[in-house]
Amino acid sequence: MALSDLFYPDNPKRRQELIHLHQELLDCMSINFRATNELAGVLNEHLGCTITYIQMRESSTVKENCDIIIRAMTEIQRQVQKIDSDMKEKLEPVLYQKLYDIKEPELEKIAIAHKVFSIVLGEATSTAGMVAIKLLGSNLITLTVSKLVSLLAQIGASVLGGISITILGLGIEMILHAILGAMERNQLLEAVRSYEKHLAEFKAASEKYQRAIHEVTSLVRQQVQ
Repeated sequence: MALSDLFYPDNPKRRQELIHLHQELLDCMSINFRATNELAGVLNEHLGCTITYIQMRESSTVKENCDIIIRAMTEIQRQVQKIDSDMKEKLEPVLYQKLYDIKEPELEKIAIAHKVFSIVLGEATSTAGMVAIKLLGSNLITLTVSKLVSLLAQIGASVLGGISITILGLGIEMILHAILGAMERNQLLEAVRSYEKHLAEFKAASEKYQRAIHEVTSLVRQQVQ
C-alpha cells in the first residue's frame, strides 16, 4: 500500500476509477478513428474527395491523438463545404435552393446532385447524389462534427491531454504517477470528476457522430446490394 493510502484510504478506489475512465476514453477514441475512416472512404469513393485515412498512435499522448482526429474532421468539413460550393456554382439558384428545401422530394434532390457530380467528376457513381444530399441535408458536418472537434480540443487541453495512451500496460502506481504525479486526495478526486465530465460529453457526441455515419454508410451498402 502506498504511504498516501494510509492517510487517504479511498485513494485506491479513486485510482481504479481513473484507470477505468481512461480505458473508456481510449475505447471511445478508437471507435471515432474507425468511424472517421469509414466516412472518409465513402467520400473518397463516391464524391471524388482525397481524405487521408488516420490511425491511432499508441506511442503518443491523448492530446496528440485528439489532434489527429481533429485534423481529419476539419479536412472532411473543408471538402464537404467544397462540395456545397460546387453545387452552388454549377446549379441555377432555383435548383440549388431545392437541395435544402425540406418540402422537396429526396429523390429529386438526389437526381439534381448526381447531375452536378457527373459534370464535376466526369463520371459519378449511382450513389454520389444520395451521399451528397445525406451529408448536406443533415447536421453531420455543421453540428455533429463541430461539437466533437470542440470536445476533442477540450480533452487535449485538459490534464488528460499529456497522458500516453499506452499507460494501461503499466502497474497501478505507474499509471497513477503518469496521470497525476504525487497528488493529494482532493486533487485525485478532482481529477476523477474531470475525467467523468469530459468522458460523458465526449461519449454522447461520439454516439451521435457514429450514428450519423452509420446512416450514410448503410444507405451506400443498400445501393451496392
